[in-house]
Amino acid sequence: MELKIKALSPKIGTEIPLPRFATAGAACMDLCACIDEAVTLAAGERRLVPTGIAIALPSADYAALVFARSGLGIKKGVCLSNGVGVIDSDYRGEVMVGLQNSGDTDYTIQPGDRIAQLMVIPVVQAQVRM
Repeated sequence: MELKIKALSPKIGTEIPLPRFATAGAACMDLCACIDEAVTLAAGERRLVPTGIAIALPSADYAALVFARSGLGIKKGVCLSNGVGVIDSDYRGEVMVGLQNSGDTDYTIQPGDRIAQLMVIPVVQAQVRM
């Protein structure tokens, strides 16, 4: 399965890494913050953080899921504001990550920081019956 990625920022692939699997056994690709300068997420604050990319899933047979990075959630209290992000096969806009700081101290996101994980999964659209 091939995932097409479109860079929406000239920083992608140079200053900001492309999504990639950190290890051969990784289930998810890292998504990085595509921001011009550091952004501080105050305790209790929610904010959308751009990734600078759009993706093109090949068909309705696939979806992409955005998950929190466990280290951010456990160590810093920074997690996804919507639990899990779902990217449908026909979405072509920028991948944005809704982050929430549930910790009691501010957290600063630097340009290029890994902020979430992206997993591509097969989808079965069930036939609903009564």
